[in-house]
Amino acid sequence: MEIINLNEKYHSIYFKCLEDYSDEVKEAGNHKEIWYREFKDKGLRIKLAVEDEKVCGMIQYLPIENSFADGKDLYFIKCIWVHGHKNKGVGNCQKRGIGTALLKEAEEDVRRLNGKGMAAWGIALPIWMKASWFKKKGFKIADKNGMIALLWKPFSEDANPPKWIKEKKKPQPTEGKVTVTSFINGWCPAFNMTHERAKRASAEFGNKTIFQEISTKDKDIFNEWGISDALFVDGKQIRTGPPPSYKKIKRAIGKRVNKLKV
Repeated sequence: MEIINLNEKYHSIYFKCLEDYSDEVKEAGNHKEIWYREFKDKGLRIKLAVEDEKVCGMIQYLPIENSFADGKDLYFIKCIWVHGHKNKGVGNCQKRGIGTALLKEAEEDVRRLNGKGMAAWGIALPIWMKASWFKKKGFKIADKNGMIALLWKPFSEDANPPKWIKEKKKPQPTEGKVTVTSFINGWCPAFNMTHERAKRASAEFGNKTIFQEISTKDKDIFNEWGISDALFVDGKQIRTGPPPSYKKIKRAIGKRVNKLKV
């Protein structure tokens, strides 16, 4: 296994987060590719773990100034993922130290770039992007937002801890319509999938709904709302992790449509 920089040979599988065999990921559209094309010139770094020319893991990180956290001179880990689906794609590659190797290479890369440290988000639940895993790698919690922790590892004494940019406002309902609002950044196929499903489901109800797409790739727009990726129906946030099915989203919209005054 070797760690390499992303190159054109592996663009397709990277855009699908190593799950090019998945019909669900195909629902996510090309949002991640669009995001990549924009942020590759804003300091985005991607490392792949490759074995026998097959990608089994990845890490992507960028200057924290271009992320959804507040900080300076740090690099923010958007995600680190080692393929873990048995009997799919390259199979289960977890529990082999690949994630540790990817993180180590990323940290060394950031040091070469004179970054003052690294930050990452982690969740309390024992699934993906576990806060406990980062803690074992020397990261400490700098801030929290519910179950999501903002962790960091300083590389220099003058490094300052990052902070979460908190939600500032929510979308408001429209009188006489059901308002479906999707905040989309583009970096994560899992949410891109939710976005596309919500867009299709909203269209099923014709002129009874209004679908609002708010792109948060623009940092000014993100700062205005304090929301990166989220789905709201009439101002109520819909849980998007794991991605809700098309039927579930359509049902949530339908309940609000049924309450409209005819």
